[in-house]
Amino acid sequence: MPSSVTPAVGATASDAVGEITDKRLLRGARTRQAVLAHAVDMASLDNLEALSFGRLATEVGLSKAGIQTLFRTKEALQLATIEHARRMFIDFVIRPANAKSPGVERFRELIERWIAYAEQPLFEGGCFQAANLAVYDSRPGVLRDKLAQYQQEWVDVLSAELACAVERGEIARLDTDLAAFQTDAVLRTANTSMRLGDQSVEGKIRRVVEHFLVPADG
Repeated sequence: MPSSVTPAVGATASDAVGEITDKRLLRGARTRQAVLAHAVDMASLDNLEALSFGRLATEVGLSKAGIQTLFRTKEALQLATIEHARRMFIDFVIRPANAKSPGVERFRELIERWIAYAEQPLFEGGCFQAANLAVYDSRPGVLRDKLAQYQQEWVDVLSAELACAVERGEIARLDTDLAAFQTDAVLRTANTSMRLGDQSVEGKIRRVVEHFLVPADG
């Protein structure tokens, strides 16, 4: 997937709210964003199965009926939570990296932004994808499909930057899809290590990544 058409071009959740002028609709949109802000943290800690209208009502301080009016079904709530997490990830990791030059510089920035994303963490339970893919990888359905789609988008972003680096002569030729797959595998493992308190994991990530960035004349 060329970097010019990566998921980074999607609108942010705040952009969507900003476009609404009707006050009633605006209140509804803001309430929806408040609910989803809690939902992504909840799902990163306990996975998407833990989401419920009642629990979110308690967390946000709204009525259960009010939240159900916004999302109608649990599955709709879960899908909206996945999409919200995706938009947050794009805004925190991919958009800032797009300011860097395509190829090695942008690839390194994507890794640095991911480290910050997992270390802070952006979601209370760490990497949202890592927390949920392990639960849904053997459960056919729309939730697994959506998680898998967004996971592949991320791997495609990494692969595109590596391919660009090869084309520009910045690094030696390599199987960019395989290297992106391996990089993502390392990052998801690193997420677990971070949650367990491994203070050395950042350096390990960087050392692994540098193995893919061998100069073309190296």
